[in-house]
Amino acid sequence: MSKKNSRGGSGRRSARDPKQRVRTARRRTASSTRWLERQLNDPYVRKAQLEGYRSRAAYKLREMDERLGLIKPGMTVVDLGSAPGGWSQVAAQKGAGRVVAIDLLPMDPLPGVTFLQMDFMDEGAPDALLSAIGGEGADVVLSDMAPNTTGHRNTDHLRIMALAEAAYDFAADVLKPGGAFVTKVFQGGTQSELLQRLKKDFEKVRHIKPPASRSDSSEQYVVATGARRKLLS
Repeated sequence: MSKKNSRGGSGRRSARDPKQRVRTARRRTASSTRWLERQLNDPYVRKAQLEGYRSRAAYKLREMDERLGLIKPGMTVVDLGSAPGGWSQVAAQKGAGRVVAIDLLPMDPLPGVTFLQMDFMDEGAPDALLSAIGGEGADVVLSDMAPNTTGHRNTDHLRIMALAEAAYDFAADVLKPGGAFVTKVFQGGTQSELLQRLKKDFEKVRHIKPPASRSDSSEQYVVATGARRKLLS
């Protein structure tokens, strides 16, 4: 989801230039070089490496959980768009009794996590997830799914909202009373139709941009807590 180089050419950081610089290799585009440079200088990337998390995204869920108490011991948690596994790691560490994760991309095994490698948008994915979590439903449904961006704001917004709506259609079928739903959206927030559904079905709905989200990123999360009932029969 190169070589490190400082402005002085020593291969180490200097007091004048604390950031890592990356040379543009012959086959690497300027945009990929900027992405790599940003990764090398991202404090959350370094923190994830030091603390053993699979991705910096783990801190987004940790920060939302610390604020709202989303995950409690013994809960059943579903992680949509899970690879490489940062959110599933956090859920397992928080003591979730069962974590079921799904992604089109492969994900290395995690203790306490059942992983399904398939596209969540495939017709058979919801039934496969339902089978994996068993008949009692889920306490929390998490979605960090995002489409490949085009750079066209309206197109990207429509694409991520389609994923958010699909995630909620699934959540509505499995969440227990009192359950929680978290999904990624872009700036502009949740479209009114989905927002109205969430406000009707949950006690509280918030838009949150956790500190671990990059300041220049348009992502934020809609967090709905306190499912009022078994949402669908």
